[in-house]
Amino acid sequence: MPIHDQGYRRYTGTRLRPGRAWSVIAGAGVRTLLAKRAFLGLLLLAWVPFLVRAVQIYAAANLPQAQFLAPDVKLFRQFLDQQEVFVFFITVYAGTGLIANDRRANALQIYLSKPLTRFEYIAGKLAILMTVLLLVTWVPAVLLLLIQVAFAGSVSFLLAHLFLLPAITIFSLIQVTAVATAMLALSSLSRSSRYVGVLYAGLMFFSQAVYGIVRGITRNSAMAWLSVPLDLNQIGDVIFRMQGRFQMPTWSAFLVIALLVAVSAAVLERRVRGLEVVS
Repeated sequence: MPIHDQGYRRYTGTRLRPGRAWSVIAGAGVRTLLAKRAFLGLLLLAWVPFLVRAVQIYAAANLPQAQFLAPDVKLFRQFLDQQEVFVFFITVYAGTGLIANDRRANALQIYLSKPLTRFEYIAGKLAILMTVLLLVTWVPAVLLLLIQVAFAGSVSFLLAHLFLLPAITIFSLIQVTAVATAMLALSSLSRSSRYVGVLYAGLMFFSQAVYGIVRGITRNSAMAWLSVPLDLNQIGDVIFRMQGRFQMPTWSAFLVIALLVAVSAAVLERRVRGLEVVS
């Protein structure tokens, strides 16, 4: 049988610029999630509040008897509050195995071989989770704002609340960054995605339980900074120019979230490492 030459051949494919390898991980991860029916079902369920709010805006714009439903700043703030439960479930579904599965398969040393760096690997994984979370926070909230302009037939509401679009964007990014980095850090601590889910739920619910005990003793909400979800609520209220719902200083909420992101980054820097093979 003929023997074909298997010598060197020049690479004829396209080459990515250095520093863009993370986009390959991000794109593949998002496509994998969107190919799962369970995830698509969860995503569609997360858009139900958007449909309800869209109907409310339409009714307020077209029905005189529904003027009490006219949109205001509170509508957009309350909508993002409603999305918190979907943020939690999507974070657990999409984020628990992002690094844990690679650790279980001993794939980190393959990922972290050149030209992919640790930063690009972490950035790619983080982009997967942040993208799907923004699909249920920032994207529907901005669409609601556009729907209000379309149904009202004018931009008067938008001009009267020019801070609204930046507020939606800034708060969504803070919320998504905080939960995504925390989940990614927890995912790097274990090889079991189920255990990571338990750790994340514990972080959220245990912090709220501790605050509940403290509030029961002190009879005030000055210690609400103990709860990560409540810190995000306080930050959201301030960004939307509303009265904070808790008595704690707003700077303490920002400090806790900043510390959460910093600690998560430190954990990722320590845990995401290739394995050196010694022969």
